[in-house]
Amino acid sequence: MLNKILHHKNIILASGSPRRQQFFKEMDLNFSIQLKDVEEIYPNHLKAEEITNFLAELKANAFENELKENDILVTSDTIVWLNEKALGKPKDYDDAFKMLQQLANQTHEVITSVCLKSVSKVDIFHCTTKVTFAALSDENIRYYLDNYKPFDKAGSYGIQDWIGLIGISKIEGSYTNVVGLPTEMLFQKLMHYA
Repeated sequence: MLNKILHHKNIILASGSPRRQQFFKEMDLNFSIQLKDVEEIYPNHLKAEEITNFLAELKANAFENELKENDILVTSDTIVWLNEKALGKPKDYDDAFKMLQQLANQTHEVITSVCLKSVSKVDIFHCTTKVTFAALSDENIRYYLDNYKPFDKAGSYGIQDWIGLIGISKIEGSYTNVVGLPTEMLFQKLMHYA
């Protein structure tokens, strides 16, 4: 559907995430992938969606003066927000283990911001989903890390993985947001670019 509406647009996804790329395919979007190395550093005073908004826009700004008239650039950033702290991607196995121990028996927020950038405008929006983990034994955490290696994921887990099946007891809000992209919001926003 969006392909028909946006047939005159060139949609660029600036993300190496296989999950985001898969969502774009499943939304029947014609798109290209363009990646830039961006150092994901944000000011310390930022909290929650301020962090993801800042980083999504930072990624979009890397394409400044490169976009053509019909381009729509899509950048995104996701964090796990727990006890007033952002959990990004783990540094290593031990870091991932600690993160999952922190998430066990707790409710956290998954926050994703998306930046849509064209020659004439910038649109930044975010989505927040509450996710509750049941108790996780150290054995379960090790099994997950050893077999699923979630080291490229914010908070060290993927809800669509084994850990989501056995460990998540409740979710309030968008499921696709927790996977890494609030597709329902993105769909509505892209409709405005027709």
